[in-house]
Amino acid sequence: MSLILDAVITGILTGGVYALMASGLTLVFGVMDIINIAQGALVILGAYLSFVLQQQFHLDLFLGLVITLPAMFILGVIIYVLFIRPLKHDRTMLSILVTFAIALIIEGVLTIVFHTNTRQIQSPYVTQSFQIGDFYLSYIYVFGFLLSAVLLGALYLLLYRTKFGQGLRASMQNRTAAELIGINVDRVSAYTFGIGVALAAAGGMAFGATTAFVPGSHYDLISRLLAIIVFAGMGSLGGALIAAEAMLIVENVTAVVWSPVWSSTVFFVLLVAILILRPQGLLGKLEGRKQ
Repeated sequence: MSLILDAVITGILTGGVYALMASGLTLVFGVMDIINIAQGALVILGAYLSFVLQQQFHLDLFLGLVITLPAMFILGVIIYVLFIRPLKHDRTMLSILVTFAIALIIEGVLTIVFHTNTRQIQSPYVTQSFQIGDFYLSYIYVFGFLLSAVLLGALYLLLYRTKFGQGLRASMQNRTAAELIGINVDRVSAYTFGIGVALAAAGGMAFGATTAFVPGSHYDLISRLLAIIVFAGMGSLGGALIAAEAMLIVENVTAVVWSPVWSSTVFFVLLVAILILRPQGLLGKLEGRKQ
């Protein structure tokens, strides 16, 4: 029983990090109908940036976010302006091809610079743990969860307590109506894409500190993130949090009760079961959005 409880706790902590990574993906889809296949590669890029700052400049992992978050936000805006904004028709389908090409470019650049050697961000947070009752928790899992909670809380305040958030939510509900009332939807979209990429940087730091990675790690990662947002309901931030927590808990418990070999499989079996019972996802809607 203690092993199961430990698996649940670890799943909750890890699920928070996955929710952070998936939030950028679902936010971009909600505003622009863009499926950002490059999100996984951007997470890995964020992991490498944190790795370099820690290894070369001995910068604390969390302090390094002061550099990586703005840098990745700017990168996200540039990607939007150069590759996403020109898409005028069939944006959803074309975005899959365009962002997949971006993912391959990022993977290629990372391979040239870092080769294919396995990396993992090293820090006292990673190797040290503390005891609560009969359980030992690694600092990096707890700090990663707290980071996710802070950033997701900040994202909530941005969406529901600021003028920019009002414009963003209006764009999510009805893009055409938002333009008619004077909202600069193009600028909102650019900033939203930048925010999504910045969230990938934060998630990449936590991911890279808990998981070994190579430039090609984004393939498995993006499949998991897409599974989370489909499970959640496309465009639902609240659903992404619930889905990430549920799927990581189930995966960890399966690894303990059954076998680690089947843990990843159950992750996707759960997705299929949910979609059969509720095709729109946890918090999604069957009807399409008005344009």
